Amino acid sequence: MSRVPTLTFLRDQLRRARQARGLSQEELGKLINYSSSQVSAVEIGERPVQPDYLARVDAVLDTGGLFVAMLELIRLHAAPDWFRPWEEVEREAIALRWCEASAVPGLLQTEGYARAMLGVGGELTAEEVEARVVARLARQAVPTGDLRPQFVAVLDEQALRRQVGDRATMRDQLAHLLAVGAEPNVQIRVVPADSPWHTGLGGSFILARLANGAELIHLDNQLRGLTVDSPNDVAALERRWETVTGEALPCRQSARLIEEVAKTWT
Repeated sequence: MSRVPTLTFLRDQLRRARQARGLSQEELGKLINYSSSQVSAVEIGERPVQPDYLARVDAVLDTGGLFVAMLELIRLHAAPDWFRPWEEVEREAIALRWCEASAVPGLLQTEGYARAMLGVGGELTAEEVEARVVARLARQAVPTGDLRPQFVAVLDEQALRRQVGDRATMRDQLAHLLAVGAEPNVQIRVVPADSPWHTGLGGSFILARLANGAELIHLDNQLRGLTVDSPNDVAALERRWETVTGEALPCRQSARLIEEVAKTWT
């Protein structure tokens, strides 16, 4: 077995720990305030493994936080090596500005959207997709968690109209954008589809500012991402950011546009 547990291994251990205590799925569900069908769905992989569920199981079975720790270990190893430095930057940032033209930014994706996107192309196994989804959802504590950095996302209207998953996935995703966009530290702005070519269409990028004043960039390509701290590169993308935001609608108008596009997915 790999030194890093997989989600399949974690689910197996959940089932074995329950059975070792002599509990049925229904009995465990009552103790942790979940239905027996939900417990079953977690154990057989039909429902994602969530930190809250594991924390409740740890408390009821008195496992000392074992299952939460296992999920964190899986999350830490789910992302490619080249992405881990940027995860640290995200967690420490006091401000994040994300320009994305082709898709909804990762920190704003729903579970269904993320799973559908990661599953395209068949390059990842089902187990790898599930682990990446866990890792991506864990990152979403960045804009809405305890630290709550100032988070501004600028995306192109086409990202709202390009189908990822089924229509229900898109409908849920746009509803999620509206909900997160209502947070006081979050701004979501959309560049209308009829806008002329803008620099954001040349490729996505993220600007981060840390508490010590450091400025860093994350850039993605087809193979991997790159974290950059060159002052010249930061300055260049600062200028591009100003250009892109000049094309984007204000937050309220963007919200109305998201609402309009959401209706097309019903």
